[in-house]
Amino acid sequence: MDLETLTHKSGEWLKGQGPESDIVISSRIRLARNLAQYPFLSRADDRVRVEIEESLGQKLIDLPLKKPLSYFKVHTLENIDRQLLVERQLISRELSDNHGSRGVVLSDEENVSIMVNEEDHLRMQVIHSGLALDECWNEIDRIDDLIESEVTYAFSQQLGYLTACPTNVGTGIRVSVMLHLPALVVTKEIQKVFQALHKISLAVRGLYGEGSQAMGDFYQISNQVTLGKTEEQLIQQVKEVVPRIIFYERQARTALVKDNREGLHDQISRAYGILKNAQTISSEETMHLLSSVRMGINLGLIDDLEIPTVNELFIHTQPAHLQKIKGTPLESGERNVARASYLRQRLSGRHPGEVN
Repeated sequence: MDLETLTHKSGEWLKGQGPESDIVISSRIRLARNLAQYPFLSRADDRVRVEIEESLGQKLIDLPLKKPLSYFKVHTLENIDRQLLVERQLISRELSDNHGSRGVVLSDEENVSIMVNEEDHLRMQVIHSGLALDECWNEIDRIDDLIESEVTYAFSQQLGYLTACPTNVGTGIRVSVMLHLPALVVTKEIQKVFQALHKISLAVRGLYGEGSQAMGDFYQISNQVTLGKTEEQLIQQVKEVVPRIIFYERQARTALVKDNREGLHDQISRAYGILKNAQTISSEETMHLLSSVRMGINLGLIDDLEIPTVNELFIHTQPAHLQKIKGTPLESGERNVARASYLRQRLSGRHPGEVN
């Protein structure tokens, strides 16, 4: 994998081809692991960090997976390249902003990401398009077994896998599903969903996970507890809840069309028109407008634009991607102009009659 080519392609999870992909953008399972012979990173000096990164790097590259793997020493990357990987959901902000020796293994399809020296020695994730938690679990469970055949994990018979953060102790698993919920936001029903999820110990986060705000009406639903339950039980908990949220979102979309089809039609048409004609546009406004357009496609109100293109635009209009596309650093105002130009280019060739 060449980082320079990432701006010209999309990962598999953006293809919009998985189950329930009109609402479920992606499913992801992440595992946190530490090596038994080393201290947690909060107590590791630079020498130890180098030793961990060097010992794990080659082992990860040599994993006998069907997908080709590439290894990047994150501490040697330019800030713009680290931000690019964050925007593509391939590394966390913490790995990008951390200090000392650290790296990441990536599959060409961007389904697999294994971070070295993030909060824990190892943070591995598998991500797939649509509602595909079983597929994610089967793949990451195999990767975990392969790694464990090469190293010794920090493990307690009483507590399970030992992690830097107490909330990850036990299974070390984070099961998450990214949902697009514009209708629940418009109808102001989203807070009821959040409250219900909180009662059953499920967390709601923004597009970039913990500490991030919701953008473009995207929300990540994930487990908060990892101790005292098996991986299968935690996955099942999320699998049982997500279909209900999908049902409520579809119900809200149907109500919007039934109650005010012309108004909704107009809102979506205006959003599409701005995206195709703006001369300058912020990232926040772009996400908001793309959210409306995405819903419009799924409701059959736009017929000349495909979901994979919109999914890709959510990512490719982010700051690092724009600067990589332009090949030069851009200030905020310059990015707004470049973003508008990129949107016009990607949406060019459309005709005024794009909305039914």
